[in-house]
Amino acid sequence: MAHGHDSDEKIVYVGDSRIRSKTSRLTQPDYSAFPGKSEVFIPNFLLKEWMVAVVAMVGILVLVMTEAAPLGYPADPTNTQFIPMPDWYFLFMYQLLKYPYASDQFVVFGTVIVPGILFGSLMLVPFLDTGKERRFYRRPITSTLMMLSLVAITYLTVVSWTHYQHELTEKNIIPEHIKREEEMHAAKSAGLPAPSTKKTAGAAIVAADDPGAEIYKKATCVTCHGAELKGIPASGIPALRGVGDKHNQEAILGIISKGIGNMGPQHDDNIKKGLTEADLTKLAEWLSKQKS
Repeated sequence: MAHGHDSDEKIVYVGDSRIRSKTSRLTQPDYSAFPGKSEVFIPNFLLKEWMVAVVAMVGILVLVMTEAAPLGYPADPTNTQFIPMPDWYFLFMYQLLKYPYASDQFVVFGTVIVPGILFGSLMLVPFLDTGKERRFYRRPITSTLMMLSLVAITYLTVVSWTHYQHELTEKNIIPEHIKREEEMHAAKSAGLPAPSTKKTAGAAIVAADDPGAEIYKKATCVTCHGAELKGIPASGIPALRGVGDKHNQEAILGIISKGIGNMGPQHDDNIKKGLTEADLTKLAEWLSKQKS
């Protein structure tokens, strides 16, 4: 403040005395300032979270020990009746790839473009919808994308599962894991050990260098029973390894002439393929040697 008219006098501004100068920052209150509404993170909050996780883990372990794992039979690539199905959370994508515009020559569209659009939209949501509103009906972009995704996923999942059930009914197929579970329960009720899932080694081919083996390769038998005589048990076609334990030469000739079960007579078809009666006799003789 100036006290005279001297221009050399020093002027000092002291400011407005009614405003208090801030000497330090305000200290933030800790959790103790809010009794009953907050708590220390370590160890109180962390201990509660840990206890909840332990309870959930114990529940999962109890379920695992109570119910046996739904194991099916060993993988059999020759089983033509097996219908492969993905896990439930991939059913919508599995169904999408069944449509003409998402498979075959358009497979890139179904496997790359469509998932790219979906995941790309999910990544762009924070940039497309920048509002602070939390109510979903006031966030049209986010809500619309969410609703469309839920409707599409639900529809494709339901259609895929319904089609799978219709296939099982039409082909009279029981899924392997269900059939395996039924066998386990039946064995348990009868007091027997659970059936093994390990493949047992079948009988070896006897007299592989016999002339009858060459005739077998030309006969109609090889079409269904295979070159290794293993058949397709899952489709009802028995293996011919060990067939000599059940049928002798005459019985095998009778099966070739008259058929058995679902297999019709094969005599005329073999004659048309160029085999003679002598060849069929040698074939029956060789098959009768197939003993375990």
